[in-house]
Amino acid sequence: MKTQNFKNHTQYVPGFHGFTFLAIVALLGGAIQDLATASHENKYSASLLVLVAVIFGCMFWYTRSFATKVQDRAIRAEENLRYFVLTGKPLDKNLSISQIIALRFASDEEFVALAAKAVAENLSAKQIKQAIVNWKPDYDRA
Repeated sequence: MKTQNFKNHTQYVPGFHGFTFLAIVALLGGAIQDLATASHENKYSASLLVLVAVIFGCMFWYTRSFATKVQDRAIRAEENLRYFVLTGKPLDKNLSISQIIALRFASDEEFVALAAKAVAENLSAKQIKQAIVNWKPDYDRA
């Protein structure tokens, strides 16, 4: 497996992010075109195709967003535990979830100081990731 770093840590799943998304867009576009050109007798079935495409679009969006929210909660709990093990205190409540998610890539040696800096300077997730010297890869998140 390729060593993970700031430049390559995002994951792209071609079958989901590419093919499935494009297939839904094509279905929606074709269904709308079919509805626009359908005769009076075919308007109902053409409108059902549009509805199916919209449902698939919603499913595409929500399956990803629900899974991401669960992963975010797990990461928050993991990083709070890691911070507690290292310091004996919980993570600062002023850290946003995006900051905590970015901090998961920091090694234990720089995690505590970087968390404090993130709060003090209100660093963005990107700024936190760029400040990491010893990258701790996360190969489990898709």
